[in-house]
Amino acid sequence: MARIIHLVRHGHHALLGRTLCGRMSGVTLDDVGCEEIARCAVNVGPRPSLIQSSPQRRCMQSASILAARFGLPIEIVPALDELDYGEWTGRSFKELNKDPQWWRWNSRRGSTRPPGGESMRSLQNRIVHHLEQLRSDPLADSVIAISHAEPIRAALLHYARMRLDDFLSIKIDPSSVSTLTADRRGFRITGINQRVPA
Repeated sequence: MARIIHLVRHGHHALLGRTLCGRMSGVTLDDVGCEEIARCAVNVGPRPSLIQSSPQRRCMQSASILAARFGLPIEIVPALDELDYGEWTGRSFKELNKDPQWWRWNSRRGSTRPPGGESMRSLQNRIVHHLEQLRSDPLADSVIAISHAEPIRAALLHYARMRLDDFLSIKIDPSSVSTLTADRRGFRITGINQRVPA
């Protein structure tokens, strides 16, 4: 069974902190992001037996850097995809901050959803379901799963037995590693938002 799963957030990109990219196409790592992801391999041990990635380009680029480091292929996994932000996809945070619905969603993540998008509960269900499948996979001893801040937060909130409304209490930086370790009772969190300084 998968004893260790490293949840890695993709590296930095030029729109980070300015635009709600979500599932926008064409979002790629910048030079900073590539360098950060290369360094984050230091926080991954033991050597992974499997590397999985969200279908988004910035995650696949991050996965490629780690795959080259460890000499492994990449498996693209839709369950690791970013939250579908619906009508908010591609809008600037400056614009969204004027939208009362944006503020309502950010204060009640457990019971609301972006217009035309996916709820955090649905996101949490799909990511946790995937992680539990990995836990019982005899070929996946140590896994790197490259995803986005919201899926990683949703998974950590589940295993920490915290409410989705508490999502801001967990910080997930670009190129950070958060680790789940399995025992007979299930996963426990053994690392959150670990980064290697430049």
